[in-house]
Amino acid sequence: MPSGLTGRISPEFKQKEEHHTWESFQKFIDAKKGMDLPGISQLKQYFHRFGYLPTANISKPDFNDHFDQGFESAITLYQSKFGLNVTGKLDSDTVAQLMAPRCGVSDGTVTVRPESAVTVHAIKHFAFFSGEPSWTRTRPMKLTYALSPDDTINYINQANLKEVFRRSFSRWAAVIPVSFTESSDYMFADIRIGFYSGSHGDGEPFDGVLGVLAHAFSPESGRLHLDKAETWSVDFKKDKSSIAIDLESVVTHEIGHVLGLAHSRVKDSVMYPSISPRIKKVDLREDDVRGVQALYGSNPNFRFSSLIQSEISSSSPVSIRLPEKMTAIVVALAALILISYRL
Repeated sequence: MPSGLTGRISPEFKQKEEHHTWESFQKFIDAKKGMDLPGISQLKQYFHRFGYLPTANISKPDFNDHFDQGFESAITLYQSKFGLNVTGKLDSDTVAQLMAPRCGVSDGTVTVRPESAVTVHAIKHFAFFSGEPSWTRTRPMKLTYALSPDDTINYINQANLKEVFRRSFSRWAAVIPVSFTESSDYMFADIRIGFYSGSHGDGEPFDGVLGVLAHAFSPESGRLHLDKAETWSVDFKKDKSSIAIDLESVVTHEIGHVLGLAHSRVKDSVMYPSISPRIKKVDLREDDVRGVQALYGSNPNFRFSSLIQSEISSSSPVSIRLPEKMTAIVVALAALILISYRL
């Protein structure tokens, strides 16, 4: 998917993104069990944060720099989750995926607090938060959302910013019987959205450029937070930065969490955990739709047939152009075969 970095880490990527949050992970390529490497403890902290490496001391995990059996098991689980070659080693593909910017919501079991990062259980490829929380309102369900007047960014004008959120909410509304309306009352809106830096009071601090891009909390918290340190973009044609992140793609993903969806294993889905700079991925896939409809039911105007047709149409066909002489030969052979068949 173009939604995550895979394959070897190119010199061009290193040069452009040398200051991103997880850049130091490059030095661990080819590390394997039994090694002692300075900094492995930080990588263990990463695996713990995203639900792959449990620890006895949850409130204050203490990790060392030894590549032990537990760490190998965490890597194996991670590789399986992301569809990588399962080796238990930090091969280049695995490290590249680890360095990819991603959502801050855990992929597995953590116990930070019951409202947010919690146990998830998979249903097919999509997943829910523990207990399958969802918004409970009288039907037809109507939810309001608001952008923080104070915690925002000023390099994207408000009209464009609001349009991004309107489109993102409308994608989910098109498939479930829930409507979303922007409110001018931030404090009393069901869903409250803001841009924040570092520690911002929710126990989930942001970590700088191209690390955790955003996070949101399970129903009915309604909190959706984006990292102010990122270079957010609403138009890649105008924004030339190599580290620009598509705002609409990330917002659409985080709304899925607000509604109760956890991360999906399907790379093309909106709810896949990671996305690379300068990639736009906003269209809900079948996995996203089936997951959210399991919580809320279907919008009566939605038809899966139209979604499947859209997915087929979005796949670029392979075009093969033959040299002119070869084309003539192929046509002649086809004609001979047709004549022989008729005889």
